[in-house]
Amino acid sequence: MNNQIFFTLYNLAHQSLFLDKIIVFFAQIFPYIVVISAGIFLLLHNEVFYSSNPFRELKQKWKEIVLVFFSGISAWCIASLLKIFIHTARPFQIFPNVVALFPKTDFAFPSGHATFFIALAFAIFFSHKKVGYYFIFFAILIGLARIMAGVHFPIDILGGYFIGILVAYLVRLLYAKIKSKI
Repeated sequence: MNNQIFFTLYNLAHQSLFLDKIIVFFAQIFPYIVVISAGIFLLLHNEVFYSSNPFRELKQKWKEIVLVFFSGISAWCIASLLKIFIHTARPFQIFPNVVALFPKTDFAFPSGHATFFIALAFAIFFSHKKVGYYFIFFAILIGLARIMAGVHFPIDILGGYFIGILVAYLVRLLYAKIKSKI
């Protein structure tokens, strides 16, 4: 089933130069836009820029910003460590007829992109439900694009999503526990 889903999505690649550029955009460039958007949202939502004393506001609101990005970075670090131990090949390394739209040399499982972006999305979702849905959608788009680009199997993406959601949830629990003791 993993291979069937992979080939269904991968077969969208190499159909036209325009579609390939869209896939590469969502797989490689869009993630940077999502990170910047998350930072801007957290700063604007917390009224840092609108305050007469933005440094005071930032000092009061920094915990939320740190929690969101700490969740994403922690999840990505865990995914990177797991790749060292699991050693899963990428689709283009297994199937000779698969040509990735961009080069990748590390192992595939779990997807670091999927792990980071779903952790970021859920960390935002836990505090801001409506905006969190958008970031979850962005994480799904990035994951699908990486499958279409031929650099990940669906199981790599789903594994990353599972780890990312778990890490975001555990970071939130840990923060709540620490906060209650202070």
